[in-house]
Amino acid sequence: MSNDLDALLTALYVHVEDRVFPVLGWSRDHRPGRKPGLSDGELITLAVAQQLLGVASERRWVRFARARLGGLFPYLPGQSGYGKRLRSLGGLLAAVITELARDTPSWHDDLRLLDSTPLPCAASRETVKRSDLAGHAGYGYCASHSRFFWGFRLYLVTTAEGMPIIWGLANPKIGERDAARALLDHDHHLVASGQVILADKGFAGRDFDQFVTSLGAHLIRPDRKDEPTRRGKLARVRQWIEAVFDTLKGQLTLEEHGARTLNGVHARIAARLLALATAIWHNWHTGTQAKRSLIAYDH
Repeated sequence: MSNDLDALLTALYVHVEDRVFPVLGWSRDHRPGRKPGLSDGELITLAVAQQLLGVASERRWVRFARARLGGLFPYLPGQSGYGKRLRSLGGLLAAVITELARDTPSWHDDLRLLDSTPLPCAASRETVKRSDLAGHAGYGYCASHSRFFWGFRLYLVTTAEGMPIIWGLANPKIGERDAARALLDHDHHLVASGQVILADKGFAGRDFDQFVTSLGAHLIRPDRKDEPTRRGKLARVRQWIEAVFDTLKGQLTLEEHGARTLNGVHARIAARLLALATAIWHNWHTGTQAKRSLIAYDH
């Protein structure tokens, strides 16, 4: 199996249609009326290609895809149809991420990384006032970048090489421990007994620690200044999850999603996480040493 964009897209399409959809019980004939010219498997593959090539604008992407990927996708919808279809499949995109993660060796690892990052959704007061996200998003502060933002926080649980396992969006006014607890409680079936969840000191707290223990896992985090020395700063290991966020923001345009509705935010973030998951999955199966490397697929 070669390691380029066309090979990755072909492998993803075949895997989704032949293995993932049957596991999920997803059928091509699940909707009434005339069958679309672009199947759900093709749409998922097209969305992954968009993110790997770093094209944030859907309008520009449809034009680009007709010229660059016409041989792989004989039919391509317009920008409106593409965006509407993608927003309707947010839940399916999330389910495909999980199935790709199950098909990688690191699924069975005992280490998981947990952290959150800001997800801005507006840059001006006027946009905030007319946004359909009002009531869901909110103002928050990013201490690591010393900035305020309006939007969500993305909570992410990954394997050591960055494969997304559990993720979710929360209003930044919700405390990190409360949001992470709700996320892990909802997807508790994805937390295996004996796993170590590595988080930063923002997740410190007796109640959260006891909650993670009740799931059968172990919470490991850096020591706070007011605590006795136990594990130190864990700076070297903590850089792993920061590198994952750097990949999402730098190569997969996480903060340039441009979504203005709740379904749109969910689908566009899911598409970026799916692109990351697909690259890691493909790199595992092609024997690529750097599992999170996207260099072979960004052109």
